[in-house]
Amino acid sequence: MRNQPKYNFIKNTSYALEGLKDLIKSESSFKIELLFAIILLPVIYFVDESLTNKLLLFITFSGVLLAEIINSAIERTVDLVTLDFHHMAKRAKDAGSAIVFLSIFICTITWLSILLD
Repeated sequence: MRNQPKYNFIKNTSYALEGLKDLIKSESSFKIELLFAIILLPVIYFVDESLTNKLLLFITFSGVLLAEIINSAIERTVDLVTLDFHHMAKRAKDAGSAIVFLSIFICTITWLSILLD
């Protein structure tokens, strides 16, 4: 059995907000993607598209932010284990980067397909 405190919604929410605050403060890639989100997400409201297409635009862009958070978690975990070069550490970090790359690719293709249609 895990040694874990009982679930507390307020505490868990505060942990999540601390994590977001730390990402904004320390991860330049996340800051750039968040800036794009602040600029592009309001566009969704104004485009003359169906609700389904608007949801696709929102979900694919949200996927980029989620992928960056996952990548940051992977990088921080690997760095916690070792700061020395290790082939497996590189593979883990490269996999995290691939998550971000694919999410940006999917987002870009989706936005271009919908907005240029």
